[in-house]
Amino acid sequence: MEQSVQRAWCLTMRAEVLTQGSVMEESLDGMVLMWAGLTLLLHRLIEICDPKNPPAPNPEFEHICGRPLGMRFHRKTGDLYIADAYFGLLLVGSEGGLAKTIANEAEGVPFRFTNDLDFDEGGEIYFTDSSTNFQRRFSMECRHFLLSIFSGDDTGRLMKYDPKSGEITVLLRNLMFANGVAMSKDFSFLLVSETTKCRILRYWLKGPKMGSSEVFALLPGFPDNVRRNSEGNFWVALHCRRNLPTSLALSYPWLRWVLFKLPISIKQLYYVFIGGTKHAIAIHLDEDGKILEVLEDQQGSTVKLISEVEERNGQLWMGSVMVPSVTLYALDNKL
Repeated sequence: MEQSVQRAWCLTMRAEVLTQGSVMEESLDGMVLMWAGLTLLLHRLIEICDPKNPPAPNPEFEHICGRPLGMRFHRKTGDLYIADAYFGLLLVGSEGGLAKTIANEAEGVPFRFTNDLDFDEGGEIYFTDSSTNFQRRFSMECRHFLLSIFSGDDTGRLMKYDPKSGEITVLLRNLMFANGVAMSKDFSFLLVSETTKCRILRYWLKGPKMGSSEVFALLPGFPDNVRRNSEGNFWVALHCRRNLPTSLALSYPWLRWVLFKLPISIKQLYYVFIGGTKHAIAIHLDEDGKILEVLEDQQGSTVKLISEVEERNGQLWMGSVMVPSVTLYALDNKL
């Protein structure tokens, strides 16, 4: 990845581009921030969740304060819908304020790892719950998302929420870490990342295949969020490349449990997962799943561990759930 990438200081992990010069972002301490130039609007009422000066969000409180992972604006009402890892689907009015929960279970099974969402043309919400067994974290050292992947957990779900009736429909089950969601330009299908299997699935919403799913793209690493650009193509952020230890562990269940029993910390296990080097990969796919372009910083010298890529006006906005920054990349390399 070219050195023309610029970094913007920010608390936040991901970005939803609204209008030119205005970005909505999410933070470790459950806040949603609006970044317009140098303006940060903070919406948080719980004292323990307020940022310090300088801001220092504490991940140990994220199960109390919330951890937004995906968010979208309703284009007609201006309301902000949030997929929070702990609190489920949340809603914030167009003027901001404290979020309220609108859904936190389906078929009597609680959401344990709500991850991402998108709207169809009628305003219904499609969203993922990565696992019904694992949450994002449970202690100072252990992040459950890693254990969910290494264990081969297949309890992820893709669901639909009707804001008018409040009804939730489970569309796909037994997904191995259901993650990012993105609607096609013509609303005929949506994409969902199945992170553990390093692939993107397509779920048909219209046409002769309606209600069925198929593999859309096989990827060289673990996909996080998927975002559509104005042309109808998609950007996929890969958390890291798939390497030999992870390939073997995911192929042989007994090897996974050997890894768990080794006298190494979760942090060390994480470095095994990412191949020892924090790096970054963004993949550009067309509407048929063909790879158009790959942007990669193999050594993580400029950008690393990205979880979302948004294209806007010839630029890519890249965020991370692991690194407190937003990276701006000019596709014409003229930044």
